Order: sequence, then structure tokens, then C-alpha cells
Amino acid sequence: MMHHEVEEKKSKYRRVLHLFLIMGMGAGILLWLFFVWQSVPRDICIRAYQKQEINFHIPATGQLFKRNTDNKSRTRLVMAQGNSVTSVNLQKDIVFYGEKEESYQMQVKLFGILPFKTSNVSVISNVRIKPVGKPIGIYVKTNGILILETGEFRGESGQMEAPAVSILQPGDYVYSCNGEQLDDKKEFMRLIGASGGKPLILKIERDERIFDIRLNPAKNEAGEYKLGIWIRDNAQGVGTMTFIDENNQFGALGHGINDVDTTELMKLKNGSLFKTQIVAVKKGVNGTPGELTGLIAYSDRNRIGEIRENGKNGVFGVVSEEYAEEDTLEYMEIGLKQEVEIGPAQILCCTLEEPQLYDVQITDIHLGNDNINRGIELKITDERLLSQTGGIVQGMSGSPVIQNGKIIGAVTHVLVSSPEKGYAIFIENMLFLR
Repeated sequence: MMHHEVEEKKSKYRRVLHLFLIMGMGAGILLWLFFVWQSVPRDICIRAYQKQEINFHIPATGQLFKRNTDNKSRTRLVMAQGNSVTSVNLQKDIVFYGEKEESYQMQVKLFGILPFKTSNVSVISNVRIKPVGKPIGIYVKTNGILILETGEFRGESGQMEAPAVSILQPGDYVYSCNGEQLDDKKEFMRLIGASGGKPLILKIERDERIFDIRLNPAKNEAGEYKLGIWIRDNAQGVGTMTFIDENNQFGALGHGINDVDTTELMKLKNGSLFKTQIVAVKKGVNGTPGELTGLIAYSDRNRIGEIRENGKNGVFGVVSEEYAEEDTLEYMEIGLKQEVEIGPAQILCCTLEEPQLYDVQITDIHLGNDNINRGIELKITDERLLSQTGGIVQGMSGSPVIQNGKIIGAVTHVLVSSPEKGYAIFIENMLFLR
């Protein structure tokens, strides 16, 4: 009996060990697959008429395709090692070459068999842009009235009222009220107050769908008609301009303007850029982000440009020719993601004076990171900037990153626990992946 119990315990231990072994092997395989996934960029840009070497070094092949103009079929095409090919071996160094500004797809197969990932390959022109690094004041109007939250309030008879709860949602945009287009939140509040308690038909957008809803305002304790909503129709703040191109078009921030309450990317109706003077610097410390405080005069005289796009890769628009011609660095070529190197680089930013170049160290590169705003990891090493700001602070988003005489990206985020460290977006993401 005792021998049988011992053998049974040994058998249980063996089964547990086997289970842990299988789980460990599974975890190892998943980590390896994640590494392979990260090794292949979702988007690859190459310059027209220039050979571009990219090293994947993974056990996979890539099938290259170009869409036909009718978008119904695809023909195998493109460029690698200087010749037209149908497939490439991703274990070896690959030299891409393209002669037209066109877009292709590369279907990656593990071991040449298992479908794994699809990458977009774009042939681009040899772009030159001017790094700026100047602080800018941003003012944007939302496209519609943004719903921040819904709630209840005490009604005229003392009961709690909640006309909008479960009907409107945070992140909704209201475009019209009873057929009247809404240009600002004051007009919306006026229409609610003047409703007399009669139903309101609101045209809203939610999750990219536009439809009508019906709401009945209720009186509050003061006898005023309300819906129980918190709303916003604009946003403003300070950031850094990244670049200006030869057509006076600009890119800034390296990330979009998100609403502070809903955290969603704000839908933009229009916006303006204004000259800004940095008047104070709050130094960043471990656990507490720092901040640049700017003085913005929202006047036509200080207006320097128009914001036309608020996207996940940044804020874009056009600046005045006068502003574009102000002293900055000369036009530079861009450095594509496959050209970025771990090692020394510089960022161009402004604290209390004119923009200056500060030394940084690129510590890691994520070619295949699906978070397009965090492709480059960097660390501030310049003692001048560390003594002023403690590292990366709010307001420095958009500061251009320069390496080997090329602009390669823009600062986007700070590690709150280590303010000398942060992330940057690849410049090609700002220029070509909008």
C-alpha cells in the first residue's frame, strides 16, 4: 500500500513537471513569435531610384504584390536585389529598389509556409524638410459638440433627473439640434434652455456612425431646462513644431490631440497656430512629469498658421511664408526607420530661449511596433537640458530627432518613472502614414 502511494505521488509530480515543461516551451514559442512579429515593420518606405538594404534575419519568406488599378486582382511584382522578383528570403540581407512612387504588399510566411504578417512597401520621393523645434500655441475647434459625460441632477420637484443617461455616451459628437447646425456649445445650451421641455432631435456621431436620437430636457431646481451633460467644443495647449516642408506645410507633436476626459482623438473642424513664448519650466522628477509653460496671445497678429488635420501621427497644416522663412536649421533629408541606429543623436527643442540642439542616446529601435508613436526609445544625455528640465517634459512633444545629418523622428512620450527617458515616432510615419 505504501509503495503504491509513493508511486502515485511520483506520477503526479511527473505530470506536474511535464505540464510546467510544456507551459515553458509554449511561453518560449510565444516570445519567439512576438520577436519575429516585431522584426518585420508593418510599413516599409524606400526611396525611389535608391537601393535600400533591410536586414530581417528571420526564418521566413516574403511574397511581393502590387494591386492592379481595378483593385480586383493583384499581380506579383517588385523589387529586391535590383531585380523584379516574386519572393524574397527574409533570412538574408535584402536590397529593395523601386523606380516609381507606388505601393506594394509583402505577405510574410514563416518557414515559407505559414501566413504570418502583411507589410506595406511604399516607394517614396527623396523628401527634404526643415526641422523647427519651436514652441507653438495650439487652438482647435471640434467638429461638433463633444459629449464628455452624462449624469443626473436634482429636478424642480426635488427628484433626480437624468435625461441623457444611457442615451448619449462619452465620446459622442452632436452635430445638430432639431435640424439647426451647432457651431459652439453656447448655442447648444441655448437651444436646450429654450426647448420648453419639448423633445430635442439630436444628430450625433458614434463609432463613425451618424444617426438621430430623441431626448426630453427636464427642469432643474432653478427651473432651467437641462439634459445632464458635460460638453466641450475646443481645446488649446502648447507643443513643439517638428518640421516645415518646401510648400510651407508643417507637422507637429508626433501624436494627435486627444480629449483629456474621453482620451479619444478629437475630431477637428478647424484650428490655428500661434506664436508662443516659454515663460516657465517645471522640472520633471521620478513619478511626476515636468512641463513647459507658454504664454499664448490668441490674436490675429500672433497667428502663424492653420491646422487642417489632427491625426494619430501628429497635427498638420500650413504656416505663413513669413514664419516659414524665420531662422531655423537648413532643409535636411529624412532618415528612414531602417537607417536609424542605436547610438548618439540630437533633439532640437526650446526651453526659455531659441531652439538648441541637445545630445541624446537612442537606446532601442522597434521597427515593427504597432504603437506607431513609440518606434524609437531615447535617453537625454545632455547635462544642459537635464539641469533645465530633468529630461523630457510636457510641451516638448514634436521636438525633431536628428541623427547622421538626417531628421529621423520626433519626441512623443516621456517615461514618468524616469523623465530622462522617452519615446519618439519615426519621421516617415508623420510624413507618409497619415
